[in-house]
Amino acid sequence: MSDEPVAEDVTPLDAEPSERGILFVISSPSGGGKGTLIRRILPRVPRLGYSVSWTTRPPRTGERHGVHYFFVMPEEFIAARERGEFLEWAVVHGHYYGTSRPVVERELACGRDVILEIDVQGAASMRQLPLDSVGVFILPPSYEVLRVRLIARKSESLDDLALRLRNARGEIEHYREFDYVILNDEVERASAQLAAIVYAARAERQRQESLVRRVLTSFPEPTG
Repeated sequence: MSDEPVAEDVTPLDAEPSERGILFVISSPSGGGKGTLIRRILPRVPRLGYSVSWTTRPPRTGERHGVHYFFVMPEEFIAARERGEFLEWAVVHGHYYGTSRPVVERELACGRDVILEIDVQGAASMRQLPLDSVGVFILPPSYEVLRVRLIARKSESLDDLALRLRNARGEIEHYREFDYVILNDEVERASAQLAAIVYAARAERQRQESLVRRVLTSFPEPTG
């Protein structure tokens, strides 16, 4: 069994958007560096959480259950899927991946913004849901850089490596479906840009309506 916490009395997905958090959907081809950028900004940006996905792939060196992913057996994943516990799920490079519905709904209902680190299939599924979301695509500088990054992490077999590289071009073609694109050529610059997107999204007028109304109540009504 997974040790993932279960939320109770969660606000439904169609609750008032101004009272809920923003969902930041971050995607890239495998090896694009989305995880690195996310880890850079989480301690720097207040009121920003991270949704730990489920997966049936084995852990890579240094990955921890409940921190990087909830690593589960296929039968446990399928059972959770049948119970409707995923906002989205997909088969990526031969393994199941899914986003926990209870955890994300609980965080958003509390007004906390949440980052999802998912593939382009999962991002497409998330866009179909009635959630206040912002899509960010992380672009590798080149095929060669991506290939070197995948080789350097030494986490895939030769067959898996070849599969991820074959799929990369098709994944990048989905960049048009996202609100923002960040070129991940230099980690500090790219992570600063991702943090800036979070702050900019929070400041968009339609997300500030409740705040503006509260401020207006402190002003006297116009006369004359």
